Amino acid sequence: MSSRALNLLAAKAPTLEQAIEVARRKAFVILDGTLLRIDRVGMASGYDRAFYSGKHKAHGLNVQVIANPIGRLVWISPPLPGARHDMGAAREHGIIDAFTAHKIPAAADTAYLGAGPTVAVPQRRRRKDPDTGRYRPLSRNQKDVNEAHARRRGPGERVNVELKN
Repeated sequence: MSSRALNLLAAKAPTLEQAIEVARRKAFVILDGTLLRIDRVGMASGYDRAFYSGKHKAHGLNVQVIANPIGRLVWISPPLPGARHDMGAAREHGIIDAFTAHKIPAAADTAYLGAGPTVAVPQRRRRKDPDTGRYRPLSRNQKDVNEAHARRRGPGERVNVELKN
């Protein structure tokens, strides 16, 4: 694809502000980050380190995706180097601040833990038991809540799959 075509597409893409206006009319939105794999970039200079995701063991670009509850793309962020954590990327793009300022409820994964009162994340397993040294298991109720949360986030995961195919 030519740079002229890319520039035309970029000019037509919605801004975060426009996406927030769409999100305000929804019951909730789904926030998720994904790694778009790329070929390795110049290794000799060490330039590729920022693009290497240790989690995925691959070079790529981190993009943040906002989807509506039925799994349609609302907004995709400009790419950042793949080593960037999802929470850091969302903050850098202003997504977390915008959700908080406009009180937009969002469903996200545990990468967004601590994102604020409007971003719901699943419950993590409890701290280690000092007597046994093992993690305390989640209660049946907590597991049910996590299962319902995963069902809410599912359509957003499908948006990420569509981006990669």
